[in-house]
Amino acid sequence: MNKLTRRSALKTIGKGTLLAASTPLSIPPELQFSDKKHFISLCWDDGFLKSSIKTARIFEKYGLSASFNVVASGHFKSFKQPDEYQITPKGDFVLWNEFEAGGHEVMPHSYKHTNLAQVPLEEAKHLINICLDYFGEHLNNFDAKKSIFHFPYNASTPEIESWLSDKVQSYRTGRTGWNGDNALTFKKLLTCTAYGPHSTELHLQKQIDELLARPEGWLIYNTHGLDGEGWGPMRADWLDRLLGTLTEIESVAVLPPAQVQAMFK
Repeated sequence: MNKLTRRSALKTIGKGTLLAASTPLSIPPELQFSDKKHFISLCWDDGFLKSSIKTARIFEKYGLSASFNVVASGHFKSFKQPDEYQITPKGDFVLWNEFEAGGHEVMPHSYKHTNLAQVPLEEAKHLINICLDYFGEHLNNFDAKKSIFHFPYNASTPEIESWLSDKVQSYRTGRTGWNGDNALTFKKLLTCTAYGPHSTELHLQKQIDELLARPEGWLIYNTHGLDGEGWGPMRADWLDRLLGTLTEIESVAVLPPAQVQAMFK
């Protein structure tokens, strides 16, 4: 396995240290965010090493938890890049455990980033099973029944979803990004929207503007990397400004998907 850790990555990036290990959330979300009407979940897929560390630092600056959805074998030396947007080093489970311990959300995003809607059903089941098994062995406190499986490429089929529904708390796929009839409801099926391959900034801002124009709602938005990494990246300084703005809006809560679900069981 490729031993890409937080320590070595920080040397590569050359900036500061993460706060995650020392700043876990201690207030239950159902109490902390009971007055909110607009929920935004930014889902960071694939687990790019540099982008993930930058993202965690920016979220922590505002006292927020980020949602990281990672490829189980992405840190293996033998990992085969499935597309041109995956050609960048990924973090390992030393890093993901540090993030999880610090209050960030770390969830499965496939075993090797296969488009599960394009392979036979039995192969898709096998890849999901070994992904969940690997998380169970390597991510502290992981419980598949309490997890959200984030489909690679936001691609699923009704058959896979039906089979998976008994194995996980919920699953995230493509479609609209709007979840539930209002902010107080959700289903096992979570949907997200995304934009790429170029900058996702304008599209994301339009989605947020639409959310804020509604009386209430929950937007799940799928993004990937920062500063040129991944499909549909954004700039780190743009993300910083966005979170700074959102945290000043009284009705808004920026939360990982599982934390939103935990509020309204």
